[in-house]
Amino acid sequence: MAGDVAGNDNGAVTDSRSLVDSLVASGALDPLFERIDGGQIELTGDGGLLGELTRVALERGLQAEMTSHLGYAPGDRESKAGGRHANSRNGSYPKTLSTPVGEVTVQVPRDRDGSFTPRLVPKHSRRLGGLDEMIISLYAGGMTVRDIQHHLEKTIGTDLSPETISNITGAVSDAVLEWQERPLDEFYPVLYLDAVRVKVRDNGRVLPKAAHIAIGVDMDGFKHVLGIWVQDNEGASFWAHVCAEMANRGMADALIVCCDGLKGLPEAVEATWPKAIVQTCVVHLIRAANRFVADHDRKRVCAALRSVYCASNGQAAEKALGEFAESELGRRYPSVAATWKRSWDRFVPFLQFPPMLRRVVYTTNSIESLNYQLRKVSRNRSQFPNDQAVVKLFWLAICDIEDKRSLKRAKDGNKTRRKSEGRLIEGRITTNWKQALAQLAAAYPERMEPYL
Repeated sequence: MAGDVAGNDNGAVTDSRSLVDSLVASGALDPLFERIDGGQIELTGDGGLLGELTRVALERGLQAEMTSHLGYAPGDRESKAGGRHANSRNGSYPKTLSTPVGEVTVQVPRDRDGSFTPRLVPKHSRRLGGLDEMIISLYAGGMTVRDIQHHLEKTIGTDLSPETISNITGAVSDAVLEWQERPLDEFYPVLYLDAVRVKVRDNGRVLPKAAHIAIGVDMDGFKHVLGIWVQDNEGASFWAHVCAEMANRGMADALIVCCDGLKGLPEAVEATWPKAIVQTCVVHLIRAANRFVADHDRKRVCAALRSVYCASNGQAAEKALGEFAESELGRRYPSVAATWKRSWDRFVPFLQFPPMLRRVVYTTNSIESLNYQLRKVSRNRSQFPNDQAVVKLFWLAICDIEDKRSLKRAKDGNKTRRKSEGRLIEGRITTNWKQALAQLAAAYPERMEPYL
């Protein structure tokens, strides 16, 4: 998308900039600048300078295409009279185009036998290249169809109907389907599972639904969004369906699956990957334990619980939890210790991990960071027309996030190459991944060695 385009056209952009800089240095543009500063010329809007330059450039290109099509230039009477060219020019017709600088009316040349097919301004096209990308970018940023319509009319004077804008954004549906069904890696050392709540119109009613999202960390440490699935509720039975679908797409195993404390979710994961270690998010546990704690005591409770999840092993953690339960805070809030005890079996695996690996799997923040971005882009929508609209918007938002990160890496001079084709979150390696991978290989050699 935007990052790829910027990379491919870098040479052309540099040449154009050098040409403009040379014109400015020579003073050739000074009279024009004086008229712009004096308010005699507008840059944008109806009849603006940028629009007129676009019109002239398009008409010049169309005439060049016609010359190439006919085989002789305008005014070349000898070639035309010689009879070597049966076809000839036949005037022109006006065509209004929506462009990134506003609406532009160009004169499209015609030929006698109607065989001329312009490539610069294709037949039946009413939008110039670049406008579609602008609309998709605005949509991915969270603007609704009518917001985009108002924005284009206000900024560049282009009036497109909501149906046209919807058709432009809908053109990515094939790409979304291809991404959603793409083959996955055979093995992901770490898998994060979570869901985002949205409202979707279904059979005339607006229903709250859950967009289930899975993120996999590959062997190189890159984070991939593996898919987006929309269902009425976030339930263990549907997560079992999600895991089965990922297995059908080639994912044979996952070593550590990080998730919240949803009841039945560990069993749903283990039904597909029996050897997977299901780890309850420590941050979710802390939040759940603080649910009934008074605001002024929450910091003290969190500080006291630190000795539990930072313990060296299970016995030390159990002892620390017992000491907390007997403390003044623990007696005041017995639900805190009870919450940890209910989730103890799914929390204990975390204590087996070395320090670097703990930093990777102690929380689902990687997926919650993405969810925060997705909530931002969906905030303006009180409802989605269908499930496909949710997947389309979230996919575009993920692409937009990746493009922004790609541009930032390019500016920073980061030349890191990615080996996988899947879209990434933030396009970066998981923090401390090399150390974590080494510890995974040492702790689970029989699981890791086939994929190293």
